[in-house]
Amino acid sequence: MSKDLYVGNLEWNTTENELNELFAQHGKVGSVKIIRDHETGRSKGFAFISMENAEEAVTNINGMELRGRSLKVNQAREKKSRPYA
Repeated sequence: MSKDLYVGNLEWNTTENELNELFAQHGKVGSVKIIRDHETGRSKGFAFISMENAEEAVTNINGMELRGRSLKVNQAREKKSRPYA
């Protein structure tokens, strides 16, 4: 069963392929999505990854350094709906 992970503290130029390769070492990756600014297209510094063996990935990758940044990896929380102003 796939679970979604939140991956934070990404260096701006990190690619989805880099994350896929890193996380694939710990289980089957379903998808990788780096969140980007709608106007500039620049990474916001975090991503969501759907994968099997998510707990193993959290244990082994959380705190690991990638491109000089210490990754923050944990189970993604459900998105809360925001009321429109």
